[in-house]
Amino acid sequence: MDTLSYDDFKKLDARLGTVLVAETVPDSDKLIRFEIDFGEKKPCQILSAIREWYPDPSTLVGMQMLFVVNLAPRTIRGLESHGMLMAVDGVDGAPVFLVAQKEAPLGSKVR
Repeated sequence: MDTLSYDDFKKLDARLGTVLVAETVPDSDKLIRFEIDFGEKKPCQILSAIREWYPDPSTLVGMQMLFVVNLAPRTIRGLESHGMLMAVDGVDGAPVFLVAQKEAPLGSKVR
């Protein structure tokens, strides 16, 4: 396993956000487009390749999940993604989301 310094780890900005919108991306069998509320003026758009496990992504609306928010933006299928959804692989390969154990303020940082 590669290691990184604590100073490198501190560069990671992981925050709790609430899913406002979750919808399939046209002409993609993998992508879901999210709009996430981090308690800022404008929601953040994030794309994630988890559609095979969530054919009805609207079931994710309202969930509080953990996201990395300081990745460089990436354009995928003409849409710009401004972060990454945090999850681990479940027993069946489906993503298991890192969620708040109880409600927490929007934009709460991992510490």
